[in-house]
Amino acid sequence: MLRVYGNRTLKTLPGLAIRPTSVRVRQAVCNIWQNQIQGCRWLDLCTGTGAMAAEALGRGAAEVVGIELSPEAYGVARQNWQKIAKADQHISLFKGDVLNQLSRLKGQSFDLIYFDPPYSSGLYTPVLSKIVQFNLLKPEAEIAVEHSPKGWTAESIAGLRLMREKHYGGTCIAFYGPD
Repeated sequence: MLRVYGNRTLKTLPGLAIRPTSVRVRQAVCNIWQNQIQGCRWLDLCTGTGAMAAEALGRGAAEVVGIELSPEAYGVARQNWQKIAKADQHISLFKGDVLNQLSRLKGQSFDLIYFDPPYSSGLYTPVLSKIVQFNLLKPEAEIAVEHSPKGWTAESIAGLRLMREKHYGGTCIAFYGPD
């Protein structure tokens, strides 16, 4: 079991196939974004069990949208979000490959995007490029990209500006904004 804002418990999956974002990292990102979450449109890419978006719902996000490949994680994320969401909050979750599913979001724009792929997936640059290509960012939007300091290195992406990078033990978060 995981706990999110408001001391609410979430379901998890057994084993190590899905790596949930640590409490420390979830709280750090939400503290950085504390003045932006209330009423925002939140996009959660490689959702896993949905802990980050559940945290956003608990802090007042108006809408969360997610994409998750694993059928098991998709089911758990859906349950977690339904448990946390209030009647006036909207949730949408798509099952499938993040690169293919992003095209479903063309014409939409988001305030905050959390992207946490499997660290060795090679999805970082292709997904960030698709976010730009599909114009998914509002003018003041931010993307937080979770990665391992030993894996991917935050890099320049056409259309995005690397604003800052934070390190939390074995986890790094690179923050991008529209260029």
